[in-house]
Parts: sequence; structure tokens; C-alpha cells
Amino acid sequence: MLKELLQKENFFEGQLTASKREALWTKLGDLNPADLATEISELEQGQILALFRAMPKDLAAEVFTYLSREIHEDIFKQISHDEIAALLNEMFVDDAVDVAQELPSNIVRKLIDKVEDPSQRQLINEFLNFPKDSAGSLMTVEFICLFGTQTCADALQYIRKNGVDKETINTCYVTDATRHLTGIISLRTILLSPEDARVEDVMERNYICAHTHDDREAVAADFRKYDLTAMPVLDTEDRIVGIITSDDIMDVIDAEKNEDIEKMAALTPSEKPYLDTSVWELARNRVKWLLLLMIGATVTSFIINRYNELLSHMVMLAAFLPMLMDTGGNSGNQVSTLIVRDLGNGGIEPHDWPMVLWKELRVGLMCGVVLAIVSFLRIYFFQSGVALDVNIVVSLTLLCAVVFAKLMGCTLPIVAQLCKVDPALMASPLITTIVDAFTLVIYFAIATHLLPNQV
Repeated sequence: MLKELLQKENFFEGQLTASKREALWTKLGDLNPADLATEISELEQGQILALFRAMPKDLAAEVFTYLSREIHEDIFKQISHDEIAALLNEMFVDDAVDVAQELPSNIVRKLIDKVEDPSQRQLINEFLNFPKDSAGSLMTVEFICLFGTQTCADALQYIRKNGVDKETINTCYVTDATRHLTGIISLRTILLSPEDARVEDVMERNYICAHTHDDREAVAADFRKYDLTAMPVLDTEDRIVGIITSDDIMDVIDAEKNEDIEKMAALTPSEKPYLDTSVWELARNRVKWLLLLMIGATVTSFIINRYNELLSHMVMLAAFLPMLMDTGGNSGNQVSTLIVRDLGNGGIEPHDWPMVLWKELRVGLMCGVVLAIVSFLRIYFFQSGVALDVNIVVSLTLLCAVVFAKLMGCTLPIVAQLCKVDPALMASPLITTIVDAFTLVIYFAIATHLLPNQV
């Protein structure tokens, strides 16, 4: 739609009159910035650049934050440092920091020096010095700060005067003269309270907060747990220095989920989209894990070699190895996926391990019994030439393998959490490798004891 509109107005030919240009910016400004960014992404590279250079700076800055990193890089390569600095001047501080983090450090320093507002320049510098995964790197300083001695009428007047350029006014933060946070108050409370009521008499004194160096995943967990839309961020002396809003936390949650998915698939996490990642980087991210898993799989080979004599006498046993190993691996993957998910969202804590183990023991027995019975009947009726005692060995192994896999699948992620290791690493491929090895041990141990006359 945007492309057709610009072509209709001959925008790219420079034939747009001043009045039509103003009407165009008004029309574009009425669109949702995220939708407008989607439309802009469909333009050609040169057209995007031409549009941004002609667009009002406030509109360009608002839309810019919704564009992909790839488009950011294309624009940065073709515009001057002054033009980038003009964009930074129009952005909220947290958005400006996000943009600055995409640029080389030597360019960032030059750009920050061109930010007009000294206080904003100082804040951007401070934010860039926070660890990337900390609460401080996520926060914004555009929030409403009130004093407890103000009346609700005074507070409302202050919000009307100063709330225009704030990221949110739904929640306001009450401090003392030294900016120590004493409470929070919602705009709803201010509107519904008597005009002469003092803020400190109607504010909430119990609040959830973060500190600048808190891990962003822990902050995201608190947002989910307490159903927050914003959270104050305090420094080491418990003074409020910023807030984190829900839109920033959504980005953290998305990144966290993507990272866990990649780790569960034995991939080194990458921040780049697939099509923007080079073949070399993709191979590098995968091969280290493949090597580790390959080395782990050699244990399986050692176990099979250990029981070569048994297999040479009972060749039929080898026919059931893939089925047993696959079923065990799948059983472990099922429970490990659930445990990793609940460890991530706070549904399970490490101290819950005994309850989880007891539950998965019962689940494993139920699933194992069903699978063993179905396997026994399938082999008995549809696989001729298999002796009854071999059928019993396979069915018993299946039962034991499923129970073992369930117990390992719930235990390893919790152990990883206790050891300060990401539980997602103890998922799919690693669980499969471990369970495969133990399934073989169980299989050959049962066969050795129940088929002594065959060896």
C-alpha cells in the first residue's frame, strides 16, 4: 500500500509539492509505527533511504525502532554521522541505546558527542556501560516521578504538564528528596482519589523492583510472575534510576525462548536471523556440538563391542536395538522439554525435584507398561521367527528404558540449574545420547540373565 501511494504521488521522482508532502507525512503519521515499518521493509533499499531522509525526524525515529537489524545496517552504511545523531536525538533513551549497540564502538562515541541534550548524552553513555544482559541495559528514564507530599490534584497537574514525552504514565513512582523510591501509584488511583488526598496516603508501599545489574531473565520472570506492565530499576543505593516496560520485556522473552530452542537442538545461540547468518557461522555453531555428541555416542559403540559374543549367538537381538533406543530417547525428550520449560517460567524450582521424580516414576511405569504390552503383542502376532523368551527380553527392556529415560529427563535439567548451567543444554540430543547408552546396558543385562542357554 505504501509503495503504491509513494509512486502515485511521484515521491521518488521529487515531484511532490510542499502541501502534498505535508499531507503525506500526516497520513503516514496516523498509521501504527509497527505497521508502517512493515510497509517500509517491502520497499527497495534506495527507496527506504530516500524516504527516511525526507521523513520528519520524529516520525523517522519512531518507525526506525521497529525495523529489522538488517535494514538498520543498510541505512547506517549510507547516511552520515550527523543524520544518525539526529535520529538518536528524537528517540527515547532505551531505543537510542538499542540502536547504538548495533554500531561499532568507535562510531558510537562520535555519535554520542553529537547528541544535543547533555543529560541524554550522559544517560546513553551510562546505559552502554551496563552489561548487555542486565536490567540496566533495558531500562528507560522517561517516567513520571512524584513526591509523597503532593496532593492528587497537584500530581495530576504535574502529569499533564510533563507526561507528554514519557514512555508511560499509567504507573508513577513516588520518591523522597534524595530519589529513594518510597512507593508507586497508578494513574487510576490518582484520578479516583480525593483531590486533596496526599500521594503518600494512597500509594502502594509494597512493590516489585529490579536493580541495575540484575539478570534480565530474572526480571522477565518477575514480570510474568507478578503480571507487571512496568518495573522500577534501582541503583546500589536504592535510588530509582529508570523503569523497564512490558514491550522491552517481550523482546527479552522472545530472545530467551529462541536461545533455549537453539540450545535444546544442540546449537550455539545466534542473534542473527537464519538468512543473515553466513554458512561459516552456521557450520561453526553446529559442528562443536556435533563433535561432542559424536564422542558421546562412541560409548554406545563400546557397549555393543562388549556384548559382541551375545549378539553373535542371538542375531535377532540386534533387530530390536533401533526401536528400543529411539523409544527411550523420545521418552527422555518428552519430560526434559517440560522440565526445561517450567524451570524457565518458575513453575518448578530445584527443591521440587523429589516430587517431580516421584511423579515421573509413576508416569514412566504407566507409559512403559502400555508400550511393553503393545510391543509384546506386535512381535508375537506380526513378527514370526522371534522366540518367546526374546520377546519377553525386548518388552522388559522397553519398560525399564522408558522408566529410566523419564527419571533422567527430569533429573538432568534440575541438576544443571543447581550447577548454574542453562537447563536447556540438558535436552534433546544430550538426553538421547545418555539414554541410548543406558538402554543398551539394560538390554544386554536382561538378555544375559534371561537367555543364559543362548549365549
